[in-house]
Amino acid sequence: MSPAPGSEPTLFGGGGAGAKRGRRVPGRPGAQSGPPVPAGASAPLAARMRPRSLDELMGQSHLLGAGSVLRGLIEEDKLRSVLLYGPPGTGKTSLAHIVAEATSAHFEQLSAVTSGVADVRAVMAEARERLQGTGRRTILFIDEVHRFSRTQQDALLPGVEAGWVVFIGATTENPFFSVTSPLLSRSLLFRLEPLTKEEVRAILERAVVEPERGLSGRVSASDEVLDHLAGKAEGDARVALNALEAAADRAAARGDEALAVGDVEEALRQRLVRYDRAGDQHYDIVSAFIKAMRGSDTDAALAWLARMIHSGEDPRFIARRMVIFASEDVGQADPMALVVATAAAQAVEYVGLPEVQLNLAQGVVYLATAPKSNAVIRAIGDAMADVEKEGQGAVPGHLRDAHYPGAKALGHGEGYKYPHAYPGARVEQTYMPEGFEGKKYWKPEPGVGGEPDAEELGER
Repeated sequence: MSPAPGSEPTLFGGGGAGAKRGRRVPGRPGAQSGPPVPAGASAPLAARMRPRSLDELMGQSHLLGAGSVLRGLIEEDKLRSVLLYGPPGTGKTSLAHIVAEATSAHFEQLSAVTSGVADVRAVMAEARERLQGTGRRTILFIDEVHRFSRTQQDALLPGVEAGWVVFIGATTENPFFSVTSPLLSRSLLFRLEPLTKEEVRAILERAVVEPERGLSGRVSASDEVLDHLAGKAEGDARVALNALEAAADRAAARGDEALAVGDVEEALRQRLVRYDRAGDQHYDIVSAFIKAMRGSDTDAALAWLARMIHSGEDPRFIARRMVIFASEDVGQADPMALVVATAAAQAVEYVGLPEVQLNLAQGVVYLATAPKSNAVIRAIGDAMADVEKEGQGAVPGHLRDAHYPGAKALGHGEGYKYPHAYPGARVEQTYMPEGFEGKKYWKPEPGVGGEPDAEELGER
């Protein structure tokens, strides 16, 4: 939205002194009514440099490019309920703030960290009265919506369903896991991607020279420094800007106007690798770890292992995944894989961190380099499917327990052939549950790492 004639542009666009501004709502500590208040000079650099328009918002061209659905809805002020899903620092909150200034609707903001069901219901009641009384829509933005419980999310449904509010939810967690199905089905889902290194660098360049909101050129940053910081930020604009500000303060403290790579490294020294043991990133990284071992890429498997250990993942969880992998993806192609994986799991209990990383790494190397077969999981999967479909099947009389008094009178064990009484301890008889005769589950790949095929097993 363009500034009103004669007014000064503000941080989030719109008018100057006469523009509507966000206010805290009495009795609702987690609520803010109206557009967000611009960040002051004492605010962190990341807050001050928040984009003021769609043109300033870096990245997300797949969502906000010319002619895109989301851009059209925002510019035409016809936004429907949406969920913005993506990693931290990719522009979810900034996009909501841009909407707040661009829309003619009333804007309300709640934080899922500090708000409860009462806050949601109060907003809904006010939105209904506003729509019925003036015809004006209400846009409700909830940051960190994945932190809302099911009950809190359900409290949103009447207002979203009836059109009292247009809901904007921001989340770093996979909404298919963290957002209830009814709320998800009533919202358009847009996924924001991590910024590229080039996009992060452009943000840093702007922040260095920006006179009002940025560093006003009080420090200089070489291409080497900017490239180094942009690469270390991992697509997170907030991390990059916070580190730039800390590095600038460090340089100023020693009386230097030029940032050095060492300043950036010091600013990032305590930065944690992004990893949430309870969230979507957790499952993505574990998935990559398993797939690297399955694909026999030892180096990639070790890289994912190192990332999990460095980020504080429970080594017992890693070991359990390795034990499962040994049977699921290696199986009889190399039966020692299960022994090695189990030994690594035992080492976790005996040794602990940090030394157990050696045992885990050895196990990962063995599993990644071992021949692969999924015959075991296919076999048990087919058997489980038949039990689910056909039922459990009765135990044939000759296989039933005959060791207790009265068993013979019931016919238990009658006709059973004791294999050790026959040459090679093999004898033809039915071992399958009744109704399962002729079923075949064990279908190993011939010649994979010495794994015997079904015909070879039959000859033993």
